[in-house]
Amino acid sequence: MDWHDKGIILQTRKLGEHDCIVEALTAEHGRHSGVVKGGCGRRFRGVLQPGNEVDLNWRGRIETHLGTYQVEAHHNRSAAIFHEPGKLAALTSALALVTLTLPEREPHPNLFKATQSLLSGLEAGEDHTGFWCSLLVHWELGLLRELGFGLDLSCCAATGTNEELVYVSPKSGRAVSRMAGRPYHDKLLPLPSFLRQPGPDLPGEKELRDAMTLTTFFLERFLLSPQARKLPPARLRVLDYI
Repeated sequence: MDWHDKGIILQTRKLGEHDCIVEALTAEHGRHSGVVKGGCGRRFRGVLQPGNEVDLNWRGRIETHLGTYQVEAHHNRSAAIFHEPGKLAALTSALALVTLTLPEREPHPNLFKATQSLLSGLEAGEDHTGFWCSLLVHWELGLLRELGFGLDLSCCAATGTNEELVYVSPKSGRAVSRMAGRPYHDKLLPLPSFLRQPGPDLPGEKELRDAMTLTTFFLERFLLSPQARKLPPARLRVLDYI
């Protein structure tokens, strides 16, 4: 059997002297791996880089086999941000989180599109921490939502109001207003304003750190801890650039 799909390269592993195993996030087949014959050679050196978008043709005897990939370059994004360490950290962090959290061969077309948008934004946007980090945080919220653990930041969990939402409950993942959350200030997570109402200015260091603290908490609680996993080093490095 075989199929054709678009994919984003997640990682590669050497197989023997000349071949490699390529893991990709595909549009219709989820996180999927295959062997690329001659993948370690010069021909594929610039193609099989994490973050690059490729056209994939997978072939295997049965669906559960590892199978082989035929790969054609579609959009080389990695070269555009290779020399921009902040953007590169965001790219490698997102791809590492996909590898750790997404079940293999489970289709997630919305996540594929969101990852395309993230990588396109990193490629085309300005090299400013407030820009690329806010893109990454929004993508992480989308990852949580796609896997069934979306946060509700639309209104206060206690009062129903949508004004002065400055906290998030670590138990429910819902927003909490300033007045309702005041008695529990030390037990709630801060909600940066740019996650609800993007403004004309880029978020500052404190807002970015609060946003990363928020997504880190729920990524660990819902996606990583149940599988006895930790945040990937690539995700931890993002904080070094804030």
